[in-house]
Amino acid sequence: MVMTQLRILSAADVLAALPMSRAIDVMREAFTLLARGEVEMPLRTAIPLPGQTGTFLVMSARAGKAFGTKLVTVLPNNPARGLPAVQSAVVMFDPDTGTPAALLDGGALTAIRTGAVSGLATDLLARRDASRVAIIGSGVQARTQLEAVCCVREIESVFVWSRTASHAAGFAGEMALRDGLPEKIAVASSVEAAVAGADIVCTATSSHAPLLLAEHIHAGLHINAIGSYTPEMRELDPTILGTARVVVDQREAALAEAGEVIAALREGLIDKDGLVELGDVVTGAAAGRKEPEQVTVFKSVGLAVQDVAAAAECDR
Repeated sequence: MVMTQLRILSAADVLAALPMSRAIDVMREAFTLLARGEVEMPLRTAIPLPGQTGTFLVMSARAGKAFGTKLVTVLPNNPARGLPAVQSAVVMFDPDTGTPAALLDGGALTAIRTGAVSGLATDLLARRDASRVAIIGSGVQARTQLEAVCCVREIESVFVWSRTASHAAGFAGEMALRDGLPEKIAVASSVEAAVAGADIVCTATSSHAPLLLAEHIHAGLHINAIGSYTPEMRELDPTILGTARVVVDQREAALAEAGEVIAALREGLIDKDGLVELGDVVTGAAAGRKEPEQVTVFKSVGLAVQDVAAAAECDR
């Protein structure tokens, strides 16, 4: 019997194998496959954990020949134990034999692929002259959001806001030292102050109450909203969606999991048929930004096809 050795890729291995510029290209390829119907992907399965507020998530997909599963635990009390609230691992399988082929650090992979899909959406939807960015949130996801946006636009200034000012200051200090990012990253005193002069806004929080409000929005703005992924969560005031061109990673997933989309539908602010899928914009089946003054929103809940495509690239 021939035994296949299971490759184990640490966070450092994933980061080395999947630089952000390549990750954006991988997401473009993944969403092209999704738009063409070459992906099999059920909605993520959420299993409540007994005796605590935690959740176990299972995200599986096949994209082309590649297939695998991401296993995620969400334990809100973990930070008090000195552990991340969200932890995950991705398992990939040999496409011919079905043998487990690779085990990858899910935290690094998720951060990269989530940033990369926002980079892709920004490339397709933001104005070509966009140069000012607001980052709402200061965690791991916020870092890759900024990195990805800087891959597709010439960014000159960045403002960051976080509920904890020291976290925002830490984000600004760290990110200003990275190659390819602006050297001056300012800490904003409020969400409104961060967004006031921005061309692109990225929200990367776990908020259950809207942080970005309708009065913060101005003409020509592009928004990447990636933090919320349950019906109860929302980072944006749902009324924003009623006046914007809304692009989602997948319509079915957004209708089931995106709190802002669900609320906007319930309030009659949008129609589900008006939601544009990112894959259709990638392939040209649907338009992205239609005019310079239009407000565009990319709402992502995260899809298993992103994990599988990114993991397959790392496991080459």
